[in-house]
Amino acid sequence: MRQTKNLLAAVLGVLVMASIAGYYWSRDTSAGRTRGNPAASVELPSIIDEKLLQTARQMSASADTNDEQDLAREALRLSDHELDQAFATALREAETVDAQSAASAGSAVQQLASRVTRGKAKVAADQDQVAQLTKLAATKADAADRLELAKAQLALDQDDLDDATQDLAREGGDRHDRLERALQEHEAAQQGAAPLPRLGALPPVATLKEQVESWLSLESEDRGLLAASQQAAANASSLEREHNGLESKTTAAADTNSDDSEDTAAMVARLRKLSDQKKTMMELDKRIQDSQQLAEVYKRWSALVEIRERGALHLLLRSLVAIFAILLAAVLVNIAILHAVRNRDRPTQHRVQVIASISSQLVAAAVILLIIFGPPTQLSTMIGLATAGLTVVLKDFIVGFIGWFVLMGRNGVRIGDWVEINGVGGEVIEIGVLKTVLLEMGNWTSTGHPTGRRVSFSNSFAIEGHYFNFSTVGQWLWDELQVTLPSGGEPYRVAEQIRQTVERETDADAAEAAADWERVTHQYGVSTFSARPAVDLRPSGDSLTVIVRYITRAPRRYEVKSHLFQVIVELLHGAAQV
Repeated sequence: MRQTKNLLAAVLGVLVMASIAGYYWSRDTSAGRTRGNPAASVELPSIIDEKLLQTARQMSASADTNDEQDLAREALRLSDHELDQAFATALREAETVDAQSAASAGSAVQQLASRVTRGKAKVAADQDQVAQLTKLAATKADAADRLELAKAQLALDQDDLDDATQDLAREGGDRHDRLERALQEHEAAQQGAAPLPRLGALPPVATLKEQVESWLSLESEDRGLLAASQQAAANASSLEREHNGLESKTTAAADTNSDDSEDTAAMVARLRKLSDQKKTMMELDKRIQDSQQLAEVYKRWSALVEIRERGALHLLLRSLVAIFAILLAAVLVNIAILHAVRNRDRPTQHRVQVIASISSQLVAAAVILLIIFGPPTQLSTMIGLATAGLTVVLKDFIVGFIGWFVLMGRNGVRIGDWVEINGVGGEVIEIGVLKTVLLEMGNWTSTGHPTGRRVSFSNSFAIEGHYFNFSTVGQWLWDELQVTLPSGGEPYRVAEQIRQTVERETDADAAEAAADWERVTHQYGVSTFSARPAVDLRPSGDSLTVIVRYITRAPRRYEVKSHLFQVIVELLHGAAQV
C-alpha cells in the first residue's frame, strides 16, 4: 500500500513537472501577448518584407508607460516610413520588370498585357466622354441619353479591364499591379489602426505574486526589445551592402563612354536606368537611416524597461526580506516564550511550547500569505465556502483539534497523568494538536508495570467519548491486595491486625488524599469521602481470603504494594509462632 502511494506521488510529481515545463515553453505563443494587424495582406510578405513594421506593432502592445508609448510611436513611424520607401523602390522596378517579362514571355502573356493596355486606354476614353456628356446634359436634352449609354459602356470596359488584369496577375505577368494592391491594403490598415492612448500611472505592485509576474514580464519584454534592435541593425547592414553594390554598378556605368554607334533611344534608356538606380540608392539611404534610428529607439526603450525591471526586482527582494524577517521573528518569539517558562513544571512547559509554536506559525503563515497574495476579495463568500468545505472534508481533523483545546484546559490531562482512554490505561507522555500518546501500563487491577507500547489516540475522544484521569487530584487511586489465611486459628483477629497494619502504613497517604478530595468535593457540594482502608473476609474453600483496599498514589503503586506484602508476611509469621 505504501509503495502504491509512493508510486502515485512520483507519477503526479512527473506530471506536475511536465505541465510546468510545457507552460514555460509555450509562454511566447499566448494570443494575448501580441496584437497583430488583422487586415494585413496575405500575399504581402512574399512581395515586400514588413518584418520591421510587424515587430514595431508587436512591441507597441507591451508599452505600459507614456514614455514607452512615445518610443513605440516613433518605432511605428520609422518602420512605416522604411516600408513606404521599400514600396516606392519596388513599384518603380516593377514597371521595368513587367515590361521585360512581357517582352520575353510567351504569346499568352503578351496578349494579356496588350489587352490590359488597350483596356486602360478605352476606360480612360470612356471616362473623358462621360465627363463631357455630363456637362452637356445640363443644356441639351439629347445629351442625357448619350450620357447613360456612355456610362454603360464605361462599366462594360471597366469589367473587361478587371478581368484582363486578373488573368495577367494569375499568369504572373503584372507585379506592378500586385504591389499597388498590397500598398493600398497597407495604407488602409495604417488608417484603420487605433492610435496608442495616453496612459495614467501604473497600478501598484503590492503582492509578491504580482512582483514576480511583473519582473518576469519585464524581463521577457527586454529580451524582445533587444531582439528587435538587433533585427533593425541587421536590416540596416543588409541595405547598406545593397546600396554599396548598386553604387559600384552605377559608377561603373556612368564612367562608360557611349560610342557613336549608340542610337538616341538606347542612350535615353540607359540614362533613365541610371536615373532609376540613383533614386533607388536615395531610397536605400533613407531606409538605412530609418533602420539605424529604429535600432536606437529600441535601445532607449530597453533602457526604460531595465529601470522598471530593477524596480520590480527591488520590490520582490523587499517582500522576500519581509517574509524571512517574519519567519525569524516567529522563531525568536517561540524561543523567548520557552525561555520565560523554563522554570515552570514540565506539563506547563509542554503546554506553553505547543500553544506558542502553533500560534506563531499561524500568525506567520497568515501574514506571509497576505504578502504573497494580498488581502482576499469577497472575503465573506470565501470564508463561507472554505468553512463548509473544511467542515465536510476535515471533520475528524477539526474535532481532534477542538479536543486538544479541551485536553489543555483546566480539567484536561497533563504530561505524566495516569489515564484510561477507550479501555487502555497508561501514563500520558505526549499531548499533540491532533493526538495524545500514552505509555501503556497494563490492567489497573495488576501491578501497573509499563508494557513498553506507545498507544496513540485522536484527540476527538475528548469530544465524542469519555476518558478517566486518575491524576486529577494528587494522582490518588484505590488499590487492593489479597491474603489467604488458614482455616484454623483466629482469622478475625488476624484480619483486624492486617487492617491496622495497612492503616498504619498508609496513614499519611490517606490523610493527604482525604484533604485533597475534600477540596474537590467542597466546590461541587458533594459529601466527603473516607480514605481509611477497608477489610473484607471471604470464604475460599477450606480457607479464608482477606481483601484489603487502601489508597495510594498511582506512581508509587507497585512500591507500596510490595512493602505492604512484606509487612503482612512478617505479621503472619509472628502470629504463627505465637
